[in-house]
This record gives sequence, structure tokens and C-alpha cells, in this order.
Amino acid sequence: MLRRRTTVLAIAALALLAAVLASLALGSRAIAPGHVVDALLAHGGDRLTEEDVIVRSLRVPRTVVGLAAGSALAVAGVLMQALTRNPLADPRIMGVTSGASLGVVIAISVFGLTTLPSYLWFGVAGATLAGAFVYALSARTRDGASPVTLALAGTALDASLTGVVVGVLTVNQQTFDTFRFWAVGSLAGRPPQVATWVIPFVVVGVLLAFATARGLDALALGDDVARGLGRNVGRVRLGAAVAAILLTGAAVAAAGPIGFVGLAVPHLARALVGADHRWTLAVSLLLGPALLLTADVLGRLVVPPAEVRAGVVTALLGAPFLLVLVRRARTVTA
Repeated sequence: MLRRRTTVLAIAALALLAAVLASLALGSRAIAPGHVVDALLAHGGDRLTEEDVIVRSLRVPRTVVGLAAGSALAVAGVLMQALTRNPLADPRIMGVTSGASLGVVIAISVFGLTTLPSYLWFGVAGATLAGAFVYALSARTRDGASPVTLALAGTALDASLTGVVVGVLTVNQQTFDTFRFWAVGSLAGRPPQVATWVIPFVVVGVLLAFATARGLDALALGDDVARGLGRNVGRVRLGAAVAAILLTGAAVAAAGPIGFVGLAVPHLARALVGADHRWTLAVSLLLGPALLLTADVLGRLVVPPAEVRAGVVTALLGAPFLLVLVRRARTVTA
């Protein structure tokens, strides 16, 4: 089993490397891989060519945001599914995505901010507050922050915040025009500072996720068994929830509410390496950005020079992929 898992991890790493190279080389103007390497190694000055500028100023920030957002969404999906014991859970289940959306809407409608760097922090703050509220509300119930209470509280808050967002957009055309470009989910037009601001959140969230991996394995056996194994159930849940909130908030604020990455990738990872959360998280960490970057590249190539947003492509790819997984699972069960 260890050999198979190691092989899967290596293949996932190669797939991610290929996706990164494709993200840097392909688009409305294709650039040879050799020129991509030259552009990355160029030292600047008057020697920079047009291809160097395209790679370094446009595609590198876009690729870095894709790496960060894809990793964050996939790892957050693993955590959410473990916390709620729900295979259909994704990063939206704790109201984090709708919280980020409300933060962005407030930034645009109240403060008049119209550029992504200016309202990025509002998205992160909205996501963090929404996730913290859901967890705090669940923890105060009789059963504590159990899978059921987390899912119910998160779903209720998500519906409420979504209603507020829709209400604001309905009466404010200018806010709607700005918000819709963020809401569709995309890696395009992300300046370098976005990647710089998002990466620390992702790094902390990923480290915290791996720190809770063994505890999540115990929780999968039930709370009583986990306590019998010496795990502090409340601490494990809190750590996983904080990690999921940080990861989802950062990814959604930077790239918009991109769907299916956090839902489909954990299922694929478990199908490849089993239910051990350490391996599931490691494989998801690689497959998430590989999927998102691949979707982004496909979106650039479908109707050049125009683009199909990455969020649209992930939905188109994710739906049939999940159907295949469900059919495979039912076949194995039968």
C-alpha cells in the first residue's frame, strides 16, 4: 500500500508540474517551454522581450494564484468532508464562501472599492467572520460542534448571507457590474500582490490541516472511539475548522467562488490512496492546483483571444467526473 501511495503522490506531482508549465506557456499566444524558462531566468533591463513580459507579468502571478487557490480549496474540501462526515460537503458548507461574497459586496457598495487588491481583505474578513460564527454557534449547542450542527448552522448562514448579497446586487447595478467579474471565479487579471497576500494564509492553513490529520482519522471512527484513543475531539475539530476557514477564505477572496475543486478532488484522492487523511491531504494538495490550472488553460484555448472563466470550466469538468466516481462506487459496493 505504501508503494502505491508513493507512486500516486509522484504522479500527482508530475501532473501539477505539467499543469504549471502549460499555464505559463499556453494562451492566446503560445510560448515555447524553452522561452518560458528563459523568461523566468531573465534579469530584466532592456533585454526583456515581449514574451518575457507576458510570462513574468501576466502568467506567473496567474499561475501562483492558481497554485494557492487550488491547493487551498482541495485541502479545505478534505477537512469539510471530515468535519461533517458528509461526502457532499465542500468549502461552502460553513458559510465561508457566502461570507466572502458579502465582504466583497460591502467593499464595493459601501466603500466604493472596485479593484481586486482593494477588496481582497474584505473577502478574507467576511469569510473568517462567517466561519467563526458558524463554529461558535455550533459549539454552544447540546451536542457541541458535531458534524450535524456544523452542517446545519453553515447551511442556514450560507442561505441567509446569499440572500443579503442578492438583495444588494438587485438594487445596485454598479455593485453588480463589479461583483459579477469576481463571482464567476477566475485566475485572470490577478496582480502579483494578490498572490503575495494569499500565500501566508494558505501555508498556515495547510500546516494546521496536516497537524490535525491523525485526529481526523480517529474522528472518522466516532467521537467515543476517538476519545478512547486519547484524542481531544473538541481541539481536533477546532483546528480543522480554523484551517478550513483560512484556506477557503483566502482562496475565495483571491479567485472568487470556484466550485467543484473542493468537492471532487478529495473523492479522487481517497479513491487513489485510501482514507488516511495524511495521504489524502498530500494528494489533494497536488491535485487541486493541477485541476484548477488545467481548467484555466482550457478556458484560454477554447475561444481565443477571449476566455472562458476557470470557475465555469471546473464546473463543466467536475460534474461528469463526480458522476463517474458515484457510478464506480456503486459498482464496487454491488
